[in-house]
Amino acid sequence: MKRSLSQRASAPSVDLLALADYVERFSSKTIVVLGDFVADAFQIGDITRVSREAPVLILKHHETRIVPGGGANAANNFAALGAKVIPITAVGEDEPGNHLRDFFRAQKLDVSGIFRAKNWTTPTKTRFLAGWAHKVAQQVLRVDYEPAHPLPAEIRKKIHAKLAAALKKADALAVSDYGFGVAIPSELAKLLSRHKRLISTLDSRYRLTDFSRASLHSATPNEGEMESLHHATIGKNLDELERCGRSTLAAMKLQSLLITRGRDGIALFEPGKPTAHIPIHGSDQAVDVTGAGDTVLAAYTLGLASGASPLEAAHLANIAGGLVVMKRGTATVSRSELLEAIGASASGANP
Repeated sequence: MKRSLSQRASAPSVDLLALADYVERFSSKTIVVLGDFVADAFQIGDITRVSREAPVLILKHHETRIVPGGGANAANNFAALGAKVIPITAVGEDEPGNHLRDFFRAQKLDVSGIFRAKNWTTPTKTRFLAGWAHKVAQQVLRVDYEPAHPLPAEIRKKIHAKLAAALKKADALAVSDYGFGVAIPSELAKLLSRHKRLISTLDSRYRLTDFSRASLHSATPNEGEMESLHHATIGKNLDELERCGRSTLAAMKLQSLLITRGRDGIALFEPGKPTAHIPIHGSDQAVDVTGAGDTVLAAYTLGLASGASPLEAAHLANIAGGLVVMKRGTATVSRSELLEAIGASASGANP
């Protein structure tokens, strides 16, 4: 079932034309993306038979694809939405790291902030996709390659210096933390204390509240991350969602907290305001949710940087997220796609 924004009585109302105006401003914004850049590798092939050596399927390889994942996917989404992006991160001196640098260089991004660390592994998620001939391939296995030790001190110093310089000309900072050590909460707190008016957003997979002292503007966790943080089960229990959301909002002293809830949409928390529950945009039958949180982070951050209220930015993020989950693999949403979806909602048509 598909529903447009204008058909959702339960969603807080926003001016759809205003949303389009904010999207038009995206191209004038400079966003610093600090975080863990991950290479998403896809090994694609056809299932030919069952092995005689073990009860496993044999995959005849056809194609290998490497695309930006993690913080790199967030940076790619910012670029697709039209913003000027300054990526700041570290990768290894390996093939996945070289591929990420080459990818962003081809996108005409400044890669001087993508530092190469010796004897360090670029975080890589390798997914094996298999299917019978003429059928859509499905993921059958994932193998993760991760750094065996923390980033070298000299690389961390370079990241700190680059970030300090980049923040002076930025409209917003987006932190994409996947636990590999690029974003250091204590160092970030020192830098942001000098840029208190800067829009700053956070998507942290494992340590959201570690950034409490960084004076961040907003955070965009998903429901599963909130459940892990609070040792809770939310599901359909809105009281538990309210408890977890309000507790996190207060503990981190955020101006807004955006919790993505999969097919249950988005919940927006702001101090002194009722929680806004926004139903999912488009179909609730997602094709692939890989990287959807990176898209939400990009659209929400750009909305705030363009002058949107948290509620308006949440609607933008909700639309962008609804579009990207209908694409296979790690994907992005373009500015034109977002504008088209807003226009469809404004006219009452299905997105």
